[in-house]
Amino acid sequence: MVAEPVIDLNNPDYYLNRELSILDFHLRVLEQAVDPLHPLLERLNFLLIFSRNLDEFFEIRVAGLLQQLLFDQAITSSDGMLVQDVLKKISDICHRAVEKQYRILNEDLLPALAAENIRFLKRDELNEVQAAWVKQYFREQVLPVLTPISLDPAHPFPRLVNKSLNFIVSLEGKDAFGRQISLAVVPAPRSLPRVVRLPDELTNGGDQHVLLSAIIHEHVTELFPGMVATGCYQFRVTRNADLTVDEDADDLALALKGGLFSRRFGKAVRLEVTDNCPRLIIDYLLRKFNLKEDALYRVNGPVNLARLLSNFNRPRLRYVPFTPTTPTILQKSESVFEALKKQDVLLHHPFESFNPVINFLREAAHDPQVLAIKQTLYRTGADSEIVQILSEAARNGKEVTAVIELRARFDEESNIAVANKLQEAGAIVVYGIVGYKTHAKMILVVRREDNKLHRYVHLGTGNYHAVTARIYTDYGLMSANADLCEDVHKIFQELTGMGKTAKLKKLLHAPFTLHAQLMASIEQEIQFAKAGKPAHIIIKVNALTEKQLMQALYRASMAGVKVDLIIRSICCLRPNLKGISENIHVRSIVGRFLEHTRVFCFSNDGDLKIYCSSADWMDRNLFSRVEACFPVDDPVLKKRIYKDGLLNYLADNQLAWELQADGSWVRVQTAQAAPYQSQNVLLEKLAKI
Repeated sequence: MVAEPVIDLNNPDYYLNRELSILDFHLRVLEQAVDPLHPLLERLNFLLIFSRNLDEFFEIRVAGLLQQLLFDQAITSSDGMLVQDVLKKISDICHRAVEKQYRILNEDLLPALAAENIRFLKRDELNEVQAAWVKQYFREQVLPVLTPISLDPAHPFPRLVNKSLNFIVSLEGKDAFGRQISLAVVPAPRSLPRVVRLPDELTNGGDQHVLLSAIIHEHVTELFPGMVATGCYQFRVTRNADLTVDEDADDLALALKGGLFSRRFGKAVRLEVTDNCPRLIIDYLLRKFNLKEDALYRVNGPVNLARLLSNFNRPRLRYVPFTPTTPTILQKSESVFEALKKQDVLLHHPFESFNPVINFLREAAHDPQVLAIKQTLYRTGADSEIVQILSEAARNGKEVTAVIELRARFDEESNIAVANKLQEAGAIVVYGIVGYKTHAKMILVVRREDNKLHRYVHLGTGNYHAVTARIYTDYGLMSANADLCEDVHKIFQELTGMGKTAKLKKLLHAPFTLHAQLMASIEQEIQFAKAGKPAHIIIKVNALTEKQLMQALYRASMAGVKVDLIIRSICCLRPNLKGISENIHVRSIVGRFLEHTRVFCFSNDGDLKIYCSSADWMDRNLFSRVEACFPVDDPVLKKRIYKDGLLNYLADNQLAWELQADGSWVRVQTAQAAPYQSQNVLLEKLAKI
């Protein structure tokens, strides 16, 4: 008997680079800007989403790679690519992508918008009356808040805020003090709108706008009396925005506040300038920001596209509006608690309403039988209804405990405000565990009934945020199951107190049991396959980067297990490798809603196991965060998730992209099948359109 060759699953060729994988996702978002499946204004929105995504990519991912390079960390991840090679590839891809982005804007979207009588007028397109109005607007609304800064020995190059819109102006003549100054910088205050709508009486109908950049450019000479502006060029610098916080500090909130200011002035990583900017000025800016040529992006249009969108009252050019529904049992029950005594309730956002979660908290806040409310908060807002209800509950004498993750990236300032507001109301506020972000989504309500204490919980895959609940797909489970409630109680004890790891009956939680149980579940499917039984794994997450799980999936594929992965963004696993991953298929769904559900499904020899979780399959989620993973045991709810949350997405042939063995993503073709769009199916099934 010839022994089978031993396959080294550590081979870098079996893995894709994480940074390039997330960049591929951003490119899939950009493609939506030219997709006729989306209404025109939604296509424009996708273009702007791409801008915001790319900003964060440079602020965090590129900045992180540059830091690694600075500290001579050569290899980035399991794929074995050198940091400098990754940065070179990122630069090549991003330059092509940005060029494409502005080509889409100028050659596709702006002409299409103009055909709908929505125009962004250039300076030379203003008629005499419009030009006069713009001049008055500049003098009354813009000029008083501008601060021109001359560049000379007494006025060194200013510290410019991350991603702020600025102008560099070339000048001729002498100022009031007789100084010969050739350059000045004009920062555009963030308080000013970037898009100015012309009054209706000046537009002959339709929506006509002028960009702030055009208004400043046209009248910039007025900022320098006695001098002449010979050139005015937009530019924007992107900086390292990752925070480093001393977690050994006595007060984490105080330490974080100090870091927030430094984020605005981190090390420069990218320079954007308009493509008509002279080479001499470009070189000057590159020197001032200590950047090399590959960090330069010359653009044919506004440098701050992310702020281009205005409020257009054009329903025909938007997605058809919908009304999320509420499960029947909650509609028929006067009390959320009475409903949950009868059965578990599954919510599938945004197709089903987020209101039941808010109503759950509101009822608890006012119910005299409720003694305590505990909740984790990762991304929310100080003015959110949830924070208001928790504050009211504390003032009503309830024992309110909020575990607030202050370090949720780009929400740190908001979360500090939430913490302050809840503390002022009398709630107990803790910041979780030092060294571990609290990412679990949990609510626990303790209620006295017939002289006994009963618990009720909500567990979710997404944040407690009413706005994102309208645009992110997420699952939430509301339950009075005693074991589940006891488990949630124990996790809250871990988060607020000290002691040994809690032994849980139903929940899996990171960083303790989740990873091990996922590995065990994959291994069980391998054993079923080796025994000749059907074996199938379906995983839906936002990202897959954790190496041990990828290797386990490779082993499953080699054993004959069918593996379907629905990955929104990052996937470092290579599918369809001969002898390695031929049974693994990876797809990504990009559409109207941001796919955010995390569902883990194992066929389990016919006895389907389904889990929902706050955790992605990433190292940080499984080893450096507090995460909750909950089983869905109710047969009806389990079937719903299996059909709506998994098979539905595997059938999609309009929003789906498939990952190839070489790392490229290919749009699924529809020629041989009737069009099937997973998100629309759920809208028609669950929501009111």
